[in-house]
Amino acid sequence: MNAPDVIRASIFAIVVATGSTAAAMGAAGYPTPTVAEYVYGCMKANGENREMLDRCSCSIDVIASIIPYEHYVTAETFKGMGLVAGEKGTLFRETAPAKAAMTELKRAQAEADIRCF
Repeated sequence: MNAPDVIRASIFAIVVATGSTAAAMGAAGYPTPTVAEYVYGCMKANGENREMLDRCSCSIDVIASIIPYEHYVTAETFKGMGLVAGEKGTLFRETAPAKAAMTELKRAQAEADIRCF
């Protein structure tokens, strides 16, 4: 098994071990699939090893302790839709609600970086 396969298997094992379903909730009310997706993305960006698994898990726990899940979803939605090019994406980048949601998420991520990395 190569490193990405080991990571996928580890995340799958964590999700299965916690009895995850779509409605299962992880730390601070975040659904387990959301936590697993965050950790997977974090590890892809920072390194696919045990140390990063621990640090990325810590990171989402810190974020979950700072902002409620609904705010996290809102910010992630604005972030993703803000990638749309042109005028359509501007609505998700430049409006007051988008900026507020992104600022809240960035602050939580900055705190997570300080505590975990």
